Amino acid sequence: MTSTTRLYSIPKTTVSVPRLSRRTLIAIEILAPILLLAAWWVFSANSTNVFFPPLARILERFRELWLFDRFMSDIVPSLANLALGFVIAAVAGLVLGMLMGMFRRLRSTLSPIMDFFRSIPTVALVPIFVSLFGFGNETRVVSIAVSAVFPVAIATMDGVRGLDQVRRDVATVFKLSTFERMLRINLPAAGPMIFSGLQVGLMYAFIVMIASEMLGISVGIGAITLESQQTFRMTDMWAGILLLGVIGYLINLLFLLVRRRALRWYFASQRVARSR
Repeated sequence: MTSTTRLYSIPKTTVSVPRLSRRTLIAIEILAPILLLAAWWVFSANSTNVFFPPLARILERFRELWLFDRFMSDIVPSLANLALGFVIAAVAGLVLGMLMGMFRRLRSTLSPIMDFFRSIPTVALVPIFVSLFGFGNETRVVSIAVSAVFPVAIATMDGVRGLDQVRRDVATVFKLSTFERMLRINLPAAGPMIFSGLQVGLMYAFIVMIASEMLGISVGIGAITLESQQTFRMTDMWAGILLLGVIGYLINLLFLLVRRRALRWYFASQRVARSR
């Protein structure tokens, strides 16, 4: 007696996940902070708490303090130090990461040193920089640069090391010099990783900019915000915190626009790959 076994093939089912359009995503990004501010306005409208003043008073003080009185004396110097320190970190991290990604001996030599220093929070190094450079802008710029250089260097190194063999062979066949290989092969191919490191470095730089202004310095957004907290001017303190949030959001938005412009070929290839 024989028995037959029938095999049934289960048809594959594909689950299509609806994707939000770009306009919808932009609308959500705009509406989210507006709804947050509206909720803040409602819940703080009748507040009598000294430490949590109404949003209307905070916005009024924000306009008086930051748009007129202290724009040139505090906002501009803070942003100038941030820009200078970040540019120094970006250039140094880009060159260092490129060289470490291309030369194994250099990578083996510098990796332990980088791992040691990047394990130390840069905020903890600010007092050392103050003792070396004083309370001037040099301390802020050095602190900002040190905080941002390691993410840029590591991301660049990983991007260069992740290059496929085809690109390496092209550089060898055309006998490109080290500089030409960095400029024509490594830089474009590692672009997405480099911009990821730049974004992380920019976040660290912004945080350290604020922290460096809170140590013995009376000029800058961080210094004024801390002084307001220490003298119980809570409305001014909240205005400073609100300004830091606005500046951080605008800086990140500007960076994303630059990244989209610089890596438009990469995002185009991603869209083509998703459409297949």
